[in-house]
Amino acid sequence: MKRKQAFLLTFSVILIGALYFLGDFKGKKKHNGHTHNEAMNASPQNPIENIDALDFKQFELSQENSLNEQKKATLSELKVKAIKKETAHEYKDIAEFWEKENELIIAAFYYKKAAFLENTEKSITFAGSLYLALLEREGDMSKLKWLSLEAIPCFEKVIELNPNNDNAKVALATCYTEGMGETMKGVTILREITAKDSTNIPANLMLGKMSIQSGQFDKAINRLELVLSKTPENTEAMYFLAEAYKGQGNKAKAISLFEKCKSIVNNPEFSKEIDNYIKTFN
Repeated sequence: MKRKQAFLLTFSVILIGALYFLGDFKGKKKHNGHTHNEAMNASPQNPIENIDALDFKQFELSQENSLNEQKKATLSELKVKAIKKETAHEYKDIAEFWEKENELIIAAFYYKKAAFLENTEKSITFAGSLYLALLEREGDMSKLKWLSLEAIPCFEKVIELNPNNDNAKVALATCYTEGMGETMKGVTILREITAKDSTNIPANLMLGKMSIQSGQFDKAINRLELVLSKTPENTEAMYFLAEAYKGQGNKAKAISLFEKCKSIVNNPEFSKEIDNYIKTFN
């Protein structure tokens, strides 16, 4: 029980943080209405497909070398046990070791190894979600790409185990669009979801955001209005709908939505950023 509680505590903070900064945009810095990661991924100066992914083995070795001798010995023992027994339990021990060192990328790697040994939809979904949460917080492009490459097999496996898991499909699309720069792969997955269920909230939300990035404001408005009709206090949809109306030239509607978003989020830093952003409207 202790193991599970410790495991969930640290990564729950990450998952909540991802929602806080990327779901509801509370306190997240914006660049022309997009999150930092979206702005980078959309930048022609930084095409992520041309960036090498993190060399994980080298990264892990570097972090191991920074440990004191006692910790190195502990880690070595854990690795020997994992190689010998090759069970989820031993890999979770290694993951927890790195979690305590606040090396969450390495911890996620070993939680993934444990999840694939357990081979359940629940465990692999959670492993993929850890990568996705880290991906959405990551500013280093090589790490961003590596996290995507690690997350993709997780969500592909979940879909193999349960072909009706649309949340896994949206997560997979997110990996392709935000982490790999493969927009059309992501769009294809999302459109397959909406073809089956035209009111799917996560898929329409993501397609709406992507329509803004491509300047298709009418399409964005249609999708985001649909999302808000189903989830009226969805502040992420509200924020991007405001952006879509601004892009369309309807600044009064945009300001109204931004003000409503401010009142629901109820965060002073977020409100200040929105107020400053509105001041830039001409």
